[in-house]
Amino acid sequence: MTNMNKKIHDMAVFIEFLAGSGMAIFFHMVLQNELAAYLTFGMGILLSLVTYLVREDIAKTKSELFAQYHQVHAIPFALAQIEDAECQAKANELVAVTLKNIALLQQGYIPLDEMDFYLEGARLADQTAHRIKAVDPLSCSWLSRASVINFYQSNLRAAARGIQITRIFVTSREDLLDPEVQKVLLAQYRDNIEVRLAFRDELPSTIDIGGSDVNSSFDFAIYDERAVTAVFAQTGKYHGRKTGQHGEVAKYLHLYERLEHSAHPVGLENERIVLANDQVALAS
Repeated sequence: MTNMNKKIHDMAVFIEFLAGSGMAIFFHMVLQNELAAYLTFGMGILLSLVTYLVREDIAKTKSELFAQYHQVHAIPFALAQIEDAECQAKANELVAVTLKNIALLQQGYIPLDEMDFYLEGARLADQTAHRIKAVDPLSCSWLSRASVINFYQSNLRAAARGIQITRIFVTSREDLLDPEVQKVLLAQYRDNIEVRLAFRDELPSTIDIGGSDVNSSFDFAIYDERAVTAVFAQTGKYHGRKTGQHGEVAKYLHLYERLEHSAHPVGLENERIVLANDQVALAS
């Protein structure tokens, strides 16, 4: 069908050219009017060119609209061909998840699975030029999970380059007594990372970000105030997300500042990490 339309299109241009040329020959040979012959030939050529360009534009527009129509209706057409009720339900579930991810992309967020999340964090740490501000739940995974260990290595490379890294660990006062937790704190403290502690019972379960209350996992990092990686509060297919949108980064900077205001500096006391305020109290 497309080839036939193309042939008709080419034939129309040829016929228009022959008609104009024939009329020009008629005026020249029969009526002996050279001026009219030249004008007729010139007008015929111009009209053939104009109609050719118009047809080309119409054909291009038609092709683009046809492609857009199929793109928009591809999913509804595919869903309509599913006859099994269980398969239809699963398909609708997949579409709902896809729409949710598209909504994230519209906001400037890229959803990432766990491996890609830590790889992206390591890449951003290696590209950081000035400062990393991080908030993390305090767990022993820093010493046991390979993906987290590899991510932490990028932090050490950044610290070795002179990058200032501040990490606010969200925990409870009871967790500070855990020897494994102390190992995590000691390791980061000795690696020249500024460690601060924020206690869960002092933080709200929801916190205002950019004027809207949202659940926070308190697990994110800000790189040079230009990019953010954040873990989703609720587990699912994707572990977290990344954004470089200025407005979204500003929201996480606001959240970090609020958490930093509630966080406690730490110090070293008898090979244990303690609150700096407790350390001062013991010294006095």
